[in-house]
Amino acid sequence: MNKNIYIFMEYKIKTEKRKLYQQLMKETAAALSDYQVESFQWFQAVDQKELYVEMFHVPALSYYHTLKKERRSKDHPIFGKLEECVEGGLEKIHCWGFYAQHEQLEE
Repeated sequence: MNKNIYIFMEYKIKTEKRKLYQQLMKETAAALSDYQVESFQWFQAVDQKELYVEMFHVPALSYYHTLKKERRSKDHPIFGKLEECVEGGLEKIHCWGFYAQHEQLEE
């Protein structure tokens, strides 16, 4: 049985690339539908203006592994465009996958 995998991505962007980054995120968010991403949310940190977090879920672990790899790929036609915006490049995108545990509280 497949469980939803909740994905969190965190990274800093270059201050001088903020406008370009925000434009590219429209394309990025749209491309995520190809990976069966649901409930996409995008946040900017309160205390660190250039720190961003994305949160969403996918239907299976295989999607998590694929997204983790492709979001860091300079060769991806859409995700690769973020290379110039992310501080340290795409390899500095931190990505974690989690299984929900809240149902354990209901038992």
